[in-house]
Amino acid sequence: MSVTVRVPAKVNVQLAVGAARPDGFHDLANVFLAVGLHDEVTVTPADALRVTCSGPDAAQVPLDRTNLAARAAEALAARHGLSPDVHLHIAKDIPVAGGMAGGSADGAAALLACDALWGTGASRAELLDICAELGSDVPFSLVGGAALGVGRGERLTELQVGGTFHWVFAMAERGLSTPAVFREFDRLAEGVGIPEPVASADLLDALAKGDPDALAATVSNDLQPAALSLFPELADTLAAGRAAGALTALVSGSGPTTAFLVRDAEAGGKVAAALRTSGTCRTVRTAQAPAPGVTVISG
Repeated sequence: MSVTVRVPAKVNVQLAVGAARPDGFHDLANVFLAVGLHDEVTVTPADALRVTCSGPDAAQVPLDRTNLAARAAEALAARHGLSPDVHLHIAKDIPVAGGMAGGSADGAAALLACDALWGTGASRAELLDICAELGSDVPFSLVGGAALGVGRGERLTELQVGGTFHWVFAMAERGLSTPAVFREFDRLAEGVGIPEPVASADLLDALAKGDPDALAATVSNDLQPAALSLFPELADTLAAGRAAGALTALVSGSGPTTAFLVRDAEAGGKVAAALRTSGTCRTVRTAQAPAPGVTVISG
């Protein structure tokens, strides 16, 4: 018997970052939007815990117990007195080290898949608690849709979305380390007063109305200057997408994937085509949002 689940990528339509806390983390106001790029994780009983991966960028995915999928299996097993003897196979389609929560998505997916395989009957609250232990973005990967994350981003309030938003994503030639981007944020912020992070009321209203123009006018990412400082070439990608007609352009999360909000699928096709020929990125994908969270598709 095996269980396969599908899990979406995310884009941060707002990422407001506070000053570094004593524990090294930052308080956030993080408005997540799940988008229709997916990984699939299949869990099968095995003699010992192991991880395999296929798909684009699979060679960059760790296959040891640092992988969040492996850590999720171990965490659920420990809570229920089980041995985490499973084969976790990740069919990768979310960019690796791209600021779209691919690793976090795999953690949430493995957690739900193992719960289904083992019949542990974990409550949603327990699953979200384990997700928060695994990482700041993991709870949203479980929930999907749209949500405001506060604290480290792990405390979620689900949000209403009044329509479909069309996105184009440009994947960069190399990755960016999230901790490195936060360190650069701290360096750039030295001596500067950083306000408490607060969600934009106008942005939440734009999501609720499904209004792409209003959303384009309100998206923001406080990590974008740090990402551009470490990876200056991303400015060329952002400019190419804007020139091709995107309503707005921003770095997704800690980057280096760049995200372009467009009015509709036709506009998305034009922006995607322009980005593919711009010489400023490695690959380009289009997707719609919001997308559902982790979903069991077989087993």
